[in-house]
Amino acid sequence: MTRLITLTTDFGHKGPFVAVMKGAIVQRAPDVRIIDLTHEIHVHWPAEAGFWLGKAYRYFPAGTIHIAVVDPGVGTERDIIVVDFDGHIFVAPNNGLLPTMFETAADLKAWRLSERWRAGRDWPQPSRTFHGRDIFAPLAADLATGAIRPADIGPPVDELIPSLLEDPLVANGLIHGTVVTIDHFGNLITNIDQRLLDGWVAPEVSVAGHHFDLRETYGSTTPGDFLALINSFGVVEIARAEGSAADSLGLGRSAPVTIRDRATPPIRKS
Repeated sequence: MTRLITLTTDFGHKGPFVAVMKGAIVQRAPDVRIIDLTHEIHVHWPAEAGFWLGKAYRYFPAGTIHIAVVDPGVGTERDIIVVDFDGHIFVAPNNGLLPTMFETAADLKAWRLSERWRAGRDWPQPSRTFHGRDIFAPLAADLATGAIRPADIGPPVDELIPSLLEDPLVANGLIHGTVVTIDHFGNLITNIDQRLLDGWVAPEVSVAGHHFDLRETYGSTTPGDFLALINSFGVVEIARAEGSAADSLGLGRSAPVTIRDRATPPIRKS
């Protein structure tokens, strides 16, 4: 049995780290297919990796194995987990990377990699700083070939380390969210799902004192103008037509974003 493996890391593209990790996979699983999801996750921020993985995994066939290595605790006693969810397998550190994907605890089927079990495998002696190559790669390769099953690796896990990325708050007629990431075009991508806007008539998106109407396309305004829209992954983003919203507004990750419906009178506190 061979499968598809995706890679999500904060390694970037300087140095051989991504390529070496791929080499470690194909040494054990020569026929496996590897696709790079992204290696541009903001360094040391697992929540962004979980956000993108949760939005992207469903575009891959069932049975795909997704490795996510954003691991500031590499070499410490933090756990490595394998999660079986929605027909896909996820391999990641237990550091808040994956919880945003699971709406309820009932969704969770996870196992923790046992050090005793790992020591009995023909895997390399792990370095203190590159578990992506020395643990995550052979683990995913053996899962891909069917040499092991998720439940083989160790005891089940009942709950995960919480994500640093909180869910949007809906209160008093407002939606409060945050900028999660910035794409190549400088668009500010938030954690506000379009479903939260169901039934709204005239959404107005506000960030850092700026207010933007929600439009349908980048081309629905003139070059240089700012706008908000629902992007291809179904979340609200703030953009600048033919420009960078992030650079122009001087904003980045964690910037608070608020949305109100201009067609609905504001709720006043008594």
